[in-house]
Amino acid sequence: MRIDKLDKKQILIPAAALVAICLVATLLLAITNKITQPKIEQLNIITEQETKLKVFENATAFSDAKKYNLDGVEYTYYDALDEDSNVIGTVVVSASKGYGGDVKIMTGVDADGKVTGVEILDINETAGLGMNAKGEDFRKQFIGKSEKISVIKNKSAEGNEIVALTGATITSKAVTNAVNIALSVQKGV
Repeated sequence: MRIDKLDKKQILIPAAALVAICLVATLLLAITNKITQPKIEQLNIITEQETKLKVFENATAFSDAKKYNLDGVEYTYYDALDEDSNVIGTVVVSASKGYGGDVKIMTGVDADGKVTGVEILDINETAGLGMNAKGEDFRKQFIGKSEKISVIKNKSAEGNEIVALTGATITSKAVTNAVNIALSVQKGV
């Protein structure tokens, strides 16, 4: 079968139109990104500040981000400051492997090494099970705990234990591991 000039036009014209559409769409996305990026960055800074205050309510300010290397992994932390700029604790961003991927959290730890609060920053766990880690009842279990926290199932927590979420033990352990990392970072800084 022979391809004549008409067949070439039938192929080239739609291909050129498709390329032009892709170029215009790419240009529009780039312009939109340039316009919205500063606003997104500003919102991220505000959200980060609000989250730091949630996990460490007694702080009036926080230091700039600092880095701490623990077992070859670099973690971000902030000194929690009182009204006189004295360090009263630390806010640590850490993560641990959950069922659906990494669970990233922010943990406040006071100068005595006790958890002041836990907020979930990024989680992709099973809806109705692991996603319940975002719930206040689960996160409140960590407040006041120190040292190495462990996870138990089907009974009441004592000492440095927290009760696992029903059907989401892996997620519960991931959050607990991330909190334990935060406690280790706070000890090291």
